[in-house]
Amino acid sequence: MQAMDTGRLILRPFDENDLDAFYRLGTVAEAIRYVGNTPFGSREQALQAMRDGPLADYEKHGFGRVACVWKDSGEVIGFSGLKYMAAVDAVELGYRFLPEYWGLGLATESGRACLRLARDVYALDRLVGLVHPDNAGSARVLGKLGFAVEGRVSLDFIPDTPVEVFARRLLADEAL
Repeated sequence: MQAMDTGRLILRPFDENDLDAFYRLGTVAEAIRYVGNTPFGSREQALQAMRDGPLADYEKHGFGRVACVWKDSGEVIGFSGLKYMAAVDAVELGYRFLPEYWGLGLATESGRACLRLARDVYALDRLVGLVHPDNAGSARVLGKLGFAVEGRVSLDFIPDTPVEVFARRLLADEAL
């Protein structure tokens, strides 16, 4: 996978040197509030999650969640990207940023780059977004990116709360 420059961010594959940032993204309560994750208990647990998650996805699918690097500082401040979700048999666009970077349009900016990647590099014609019904911010981002609610689905990792399934077609001649 190649790095992508979105203007304010560099999107690039995670590697094990990103462990501290990956750990932080998985332990900040506000950042994981709606995703069904329990906070990492240790850096070793975060490293295993990185290996089982994005690093394994790169090998298996050629894509996965990527690190979002704030160009001004070089700091990993979030992630964005594509992930195959077996629970819905579809590729999902997902994102997570540290709370101090919320409200800046970074999820929309990185998401738009990932839409182009999905269509132009991986020849995908449809993506989904899975959103906890209380996560209005994430629903707004998907709306800005052209997604619409398609239904609801129950997921094992978010018990007792069906999540909304947003979906979007990717058209070959569409400006993204």
